[in-house]
Amino acid sequence: MGYRPDRDGTHRAMFDKNKKKIYATQTVCGICGKPVDFSYKYPHPLSPCIDHIIPVSKGGHPSDLDNLQLTHWTCNRQKSDKLVEKKSLNGAEEIISNNLLPHTFNWKEIRKIMKG
Repeated sequence: MGYRPDRDGTHRAMFDKNKKKIYATQTVCGICGKPVDFSYKYPHPLSPCIDHIIPVSKGGHPSDLDNLQLTHWTCNRQKSDKLVEKKSLNGAEEIISNNLLPHTFNWKEIRKIMKG
């Protein structure tokens, strides 16, 4: 795994501080839009997780609050380092969001895991 400044470098303290802010103020997954239940702990697929809206690997800031959002662990894993792009009328590409990615996991199966 490559060097990640949000995990072990200069941005670690700020990332942790902003993660606490997000966990204290957000309740909905920024990717799927469903509530996040903080009673689930990793590695549960619906456990809370922090996502970089613009991935660090794509030039996103590693610890800026504006580049972080609450997600389910499974939503974040599925998103990975993808971005959604939109073509504007003049033909230029504009990054609009990563929240519109298609979801291939089955919520009914995840509910079974939650109950099991």
